[in-house]
Parts: sequence; structure tokens; C-alpha cells
Amino acid sequence: MPAKNNPSPDQEIVITRDFAAPRELVFRAWTEPAHLARWWGPKGFTNPVYQWDARAGGKIYDVMRGPDGTEYPMGGQFLEVSAPEKLVMTCGALDANGALMFEFQHTVMFTEQKDVTTVTIRSRILRTTEGADKYTNGYRAGMTQSLERLAELVEHGTDREIVVSRVLAAPRELVWQAMTDPQHVVQWWGPHGFSTTIKQMDFRVGGVWEHTMRGPDGVNYPNRSVFQEIVPHERIVYSHGGRREDGPGVSFVSTWTFEDAGPGQTKLTVRHVFPSAEMRDRIVREFGAIEGAKQTMARLAEHLPTMPR
Repeated sequence: MPAKNNPSPDQEIVITRDFAAPRELVFRAWTEPAHLARWWGPKGFTNPVYQWDARAGGKIYDVMRGPDGTEYPMGGQFLEVSAPEKLVMTCGALDANGALMFEFQHTVMFTEQKDVTTVTIRSRILRTTEGADKYTNGYRAGMTQSLERLAELVEHGTDREIVVSRVLAAPRELVWQAMTDPQHVVQWWGPHGFSTTIKQMDFRVGGVWEHTMRGPDGVNYPNRSVFQEIVPHERIVYSHGGRREDGPGVSFVSTWTFEDAGPGQTKLTVRHVFPSAEMRDRIVREFGAIEGAKQTMARLAEHLPTMPR
């Protein structure tokens, strides 16, 4: 549903949008960093750096990257977090020296009625500096586009996704190495009984990763991926295309996130987003994709203790 923008005389901007999704899900999308990074910012923007500590006093730091590669750092703080009803936070654009150019205070309310969640954002300018008009003037359009991306995530994203996570008994740097070094990847990639041959793994944004998985029945599965985003030790995003030899193809976008889970432990979360719910369901039904992802993580867990530290 379209957002409604209502600037008031005292420089308060009110934006309201309805979402066909449960309130708890919408609130999670606002407060869990991995979800927020997928929709925050206008269309075409990504968030290669994000810290979103959703608790009173928690820090906000985000770097949005535009389609042309320009980066827009943002800083702020949570003032109030009342799940799943209310968020109060300050946010503002930072200059090259890390100083605030302007600052908003946002109050975000979440209400639910008949399976529809209404999000109301009240944004009040706390301070601004000369030359910051280009940011404040674009705020309405930017936030409206962000909410459109949020709607795509919470209304349509979950039925197109496979999400698997596991806490691994290894530090984040070691898990990152196991995922990014081809010599290690071939040791654990794929479900039980599979082997992998890597033709190339150009680990950089825009780089191509080509590999062939061979099943225990001798069937080959050629795959080709392109890396879209790399945040060292934190996140990898790539677009993936693969198929069973002589079979129909499948495509999805895969996001791998690496989080500290305590001393010497890492929480690894893998999210595959498919073009449609039908394709997602077909891959689960015909290829056992969810169980395959779990087995792949299990093989990774077995490989990590063999790596030098």
C-alpha cells in the first residue's frame, strides 16, 4: 500500500504505511541487522557496513552504498525499544570526518489489525548544518522507497526463502577463511557424499565462482555464481545459477552472514532468496535443498577443527 507523507509546520514529517504481515515480523525487520540491511535505503542501494544494536543506548552506524558506488555513512542511537510496538532513535548523515551534518529523531509505531501491520514514522529534525538540505529534502522519497523494499521483504520474501543457521565452534576469521579459500571449500562444500571441483573462484565484487558438484550417484551439478557484496568477516552475497546435468536451471541470491556467538564461536546464517515461491518449493521438493544445506553446514563444522589456527 502506498505511503502517505505529511510534513507539518514544525518540521515534523509523518510517513505511514500498511504491511500485509504480522507485527512481530515487521518489528524484527526493523531491529535485526541482517534483515534491515536488505531493505534500508532507496531502491538500488546496499548496506555493506551496518551496526544496528536495537536496545536503549545501542549504537547505530550504517554505510549505504548507492548504485554509482557513492557511500553515505549514517550514525545514531536507540533511545527506546519496546517490542513489538515502538522504537525511538536518532539518525543523521555523517560527513567525511564523522561529524553529523543533520540529525533526525524518529518515533516508529507498530500497530496490527486483521493481519495488517501499520507502521507510522514521526521524524523531527533536531539539528542541521549548511548544505544538508539535499539530504533532508530527499528524506521523504528515500524513506518511502525503503518502505517499499520492506514490503517486498515481509510480504513476499519469506515464502521465497530458505534460511539455515548454525553455531560453529570456531572463531569468525577461521569460518570466513573456510568459505573463501578454494582449498578449504572443496573439503566440505555440498551435502554428505558429494564432492566439488572448482574451476575458478574470483573472490571479489563482480568476480565469478564456477564449480561442479558430483553426487554419490555420479550425477554432476554445474554451478556459476557472481559475488555481489563482500564485507570481510561479516557478509557475503552472491547471485547463483545451477542445474542438474542436462536438467532445468535454478537461480537464487545467497547471503552468508558471520556473527560472533561467544568466545571462539561463530553463528553462520545462510539465506537463499528465489525468484518465486514456486521455484523455492520445487528445489525443496526435488532436491531436498533444506536438508542439503544443513548437511553442508555439518560438513563445514567437521572440517573446521582440521584447519591450522
